[in-house]
Amino acid sequence: MPFLYIGLIAILIAIDQVVKHLIVVNLQLGQTTSIIDGILSFTHLNNTGAAWSVLSGHQFIFVVIGIIALIVIAYMMFKFRNDNWYMFSLVLLFAGAAGNIIDRIRLGHVVDMFQLDFINFPIFNCADMFLTVGILLLAIRIVRE
Repeated sequence: MPFLYIGLIAILIAIDQVVKHLIVVNLQLGQTTSIIDGILSFTHLNNTGAAWSVLSGHQFIFVVIGIIALIVIAYMMFKFRNDNWYMFSLVLLFAGAAGNIIDRIRLGHVVDMFQLDFINFPIFNCADMFLTVGILLLAIRIVRE
């Protein structure tokens, strides 16, 4: 696996962890501050579940599933190491999964902060965005094949 991809994974995980840290030190739990009125707010939440707090409180399950996902993603990265499209989507998936696993192991929950004010949607974090974009890119690549 090229060092460029490993470096990108490290940078994305660092971005995720720094943003989460900044939210924790600057906003009280549950506090909301508007960034773009009616569109985007920061809301400090601790999520012990998945989206919409599904399976809340089952950290062990999420950690185990996350570690299995990291192993599968790493294998796929090795298998598709010569395909930049696959690699970029897998880098995003790896970084997103790792960022949330770090929170679950270190804190016992995932720190979420991005709230879309114009729609009823779960509050999410950078790792969730990496996962979502990674899945979309992977789906596009698979469909194009």
